[in-house]
Amino acid sequence: MRKEKQAMPVAEGWKLYQTLQAVEVSGPASYAVRYQTRLPVPGKQKKKNASRKDPSVEYQYQAYRFRGYPDKAQADEMAGFIGCCRFLWNRMLADRRDFYRVMGTVLKNTPADYKDIPELSWLNGCDSLALCNVQLNLERAFSEWLSGEKGKPRFKKKGLASASYKTNAQGNSIRLEDGKLKLPKVTGMVRLAMHRKVREGGTLKNVTVTQEPDGKWYFSLVYAYEKKEPLPECFCKREEEIRAVGLDMSLPELYRDSSGDLPSYEVNGVTVSFRKVYRKLEKRIAREQRRLSKMEKDSANYRRQCRKVAKLHAKAKHQRCDFLHQIAARLAAAYDIIGVEDLDMAAIRRSLRFGKSVSDNGWGNFLIYLEEACRKHGTLLIRVNRWFPSSKTCSVCGHVHRELALSDRTYACPECGSAMDRDENAAVNIREEALRIFHGYLDGEKTETLPEGYVFQTA
Repeated sequence: MRKEKQAMPVAEGWKLYQTLQAVEVSGPASYAVRYQTRLPVPGKQKKKNASRKDPSVEYQYQAYRFRGYPDKAQADEMAGFIGCCRFLWNRMLADRRDFYRVMGTVLKNTPADYKDIPELSWLNGCDSLALCNVQLNLERAFSEWLSGEKGKPRFKKKGLASASYKTNAQGNSIRLEDGKLKLPKVTGMVRLAMHRKVREGGTLKNVTVTQEPDGKWYFSLVYAYEKKEPLPECFCKREEEIRAVGLDMSLPELYRDSSGDLPSYEVNGVTVSFRKVYRKLEKRIAREQRRLSKMEKDSANYRRQCRKVAKLHAKAKHQRCDFLHQIAARLAAAYDIIGVEDLDMAAIRRSLRFGKSVSDNGWGNFLIYLEEACRKHGTLLIRVNRWFPSSKTCSVCGHVHRELALSDRTYACPECGSAMDRDENAAVNIREEALRIFHGYLDGEKTETLPEGYVFQTA
């Protein structure tokens, strides 16, 4: 009976290889010699990651996220791919950490190394490109840790880590036909709920498959389009034709603009206003979590109750994101210049004890959506320095009222006597500061860069 090959720890394999280098060995190469061509030379510069991109070609990428309705067989296959990717991440990370601790260099291990191990032959049934993306993500995480940009990579635990995997399009391996998606090594076509059309002229690059905690499946399709950077419309208009607005972040209402309006939009004659959806569902979430705490962990009832809690959190997240997307698109289409403050939301959550209110507000995600919408509509987004005294400066005479407290919701200028809502006064100052930055750029004060602390985005 043939004896199966046993897996050897990486550090022991390297030590054995060093020993064999000093002794003449005849016969077939040992397991440790496999690492000869894959270990980096100490002191040699390591690549950022192993992805292959042509730097001479520039593309702009757009993602379309659709909900999918896979059947039971398809869901089981994709859940298996997610488990394979999680296992491979943990195994490769453990080997890299052990090898780096012993040898002081980074191990260049690949998914192919683990597929050769008899005990891990089941990895051959997984989408190979999904496993390759695990390698790329691990290389990037390790590189960022060694450079000091981020912390040490962590292991992923089932139920806590995000349940997703990413696969790339090669040839005709991924197809989107009549609202159905074909994925590598997935039986049949997965039906998608395509709530929007995919813009023509793009090339499908990759698909990220995600199963959210509430059990729903989502598919993010990334298309590459030829990069076009049109000049923002404000550069082609006269000064009196430029439509500018300033937005001051407000915890109760998301923001207040320089006209004194609150975020809202109309759909079929119905006005939709901003509301804190988590606060509305907070009592229901607390009630379901109390029931969850009294159940036996990992039981059938426990898993069923976890699904109920996850559905409530998902409902709050989806309602918030939908409103932020809607209002960001309408702002970008209505104005030529939008001025916002470059706030440190993490510091606001910590120092002012507004953690839950700030998270339910969604200002950080709103700026991300607004930036993308401005890029599509040719609108100029200008971030004003966070140290600019927008709230304490009078928008009429310019006096800085340094005694103004956070509890004062009405700005009363001690110089000119004007009175205005505190947030509206700040929004007007942000708009004027954004226009000053824009005109300073046109006048040539800063031809290449703007004053420190400002981000000047040219769509």
